[in-house]
Amino acid sequence: MDSFIFLFCFAITLHNIEEAIWLPKWSQQPSKFQKSVTAGEFHFAVIVITTLAYLSAFYYLSVPKSNLAKWIFIGFLGSMILNAIFPHVIATIALKKYAPGLVTGIMLNIPINSLIILRFFENHQLAWEELIFSTMTVGITLLVLIPLLFKVGRKITTL
Repeated sequence: MDSFIFLFCFAITLHNIEEAIWLPKWSQQPSKFQKSVTAGEFHFAVIVITTLAYLSAFYYLSVPKSNLAKWIFIGFLGSMILNAIFPHVIATIALKKYAPGLVTGIMLNIPINSLIILRFFENHQLAWEELIFSTMTVGITLLVLIPLLFKVGRKITTL
């Protein structure tokens, strides 16, 4: 399982790098999918989110018997799968142009995270209720956290 967890870190890092490179400029175009965000704001937020993802992975690696560690990590896995679809796939289809993060979301996050979740199920370490609850809890937390991180990033970059 350890090597799969490192694959999660690899996938989310590449995904967030792809977004960090192209999303700030992409967000400057009028869209109902993304409010305009500067590179500084986005880079601050993506660094914090990536750090939290790594912490969730290493927390689980450190304490694999902890339900809390498992739930936080599983929540990140599920949230990143949903993130590949909402907004990346939906925005690309609706706007008829590439939404940054789509390729790494589809080619890395969905398959790698799905594989890890499947391993949890195969090892009888995960129930559907845990997956749904964890994904929703971490997903909602991230949705609330991201605008706050943009705001902090805005303040930091204007100092």
